[in-house]
Amino acid sequence: MLHPRPRRSQKERSDATRTRLLNATVDLMFGKGLAHTATNDVAEAAGVSRGALTHHFESREDLVSSAIEHMLHGVIDELRTFTDAFAAREGSSDEIIDYLWSMMSNRLFYVTLEYLPEARHNDLFRERLLPVVSQWHGALDRIWTSLAARYQADPEKVRALMNGTLCLMRGMIAQTIVRDDPPYYDRLLAFWKQSVAMQLAGMDKVQGASVHPMRERSR
Repeated sequence: MLHPRPRRSQKERSDATRTRLLNATVDLMFGKGLAHTATNDVAEAAGVSRGALTHHFESREDLVSSAIEHMLHGVIDELRTFTDAFAAREGSSDEIIDYLWSMMSNRLFYVTLEYLPEARHNDLFRERLLPVVSQWHGALDRIWTSLAARYQADPEKVRALMNGTLCLMRGMIAQTIVRDDPPYYDRLLAFWKQSVAMQLAGMDKVQGASVHPMRERSR
């Protein structure tokens, strides 16, 4: 016998609508660009009315800022899960590089490229995003420090090495916009993974060093 599903509460329905709007906004920013992401298109993509959109978000800027926060919070949660598993199995630097490349090149950095110009010129927009960006960097630092502990290396040197790795990836992903050449990027990643492994192996051991990750701001 089939049992009817329990009716969702008003809050559950409202939260689901808000999430659809946030996901639709990120999808459109990735697919069409921020400049071409209109609120009417977001409402249509989310399957809700324009009135429902304005009920949740007072302006387009509020919608876009909330969508970026939503996207980054999801990525941060995934990164924390990966870091915990990495620390438990004492993984390698290759695993971190592969994970970061997969995450960044999927759509994260492409969406970032859409909103950075606005953040550069719009002080309120930038200030709105700084807390979640700080959490993102804090989550990255957790894995940098976990890697440092894995190799008993100086945390500051590992931070510099891995932040440099992330900067390299940003440049590579930006280049994919005008150069569609997967084997080329595979060769670069293979070279860089080998270079990082050599750097880590060559670092002086820091026996019993305490590792202090950056403090993440609360949500």
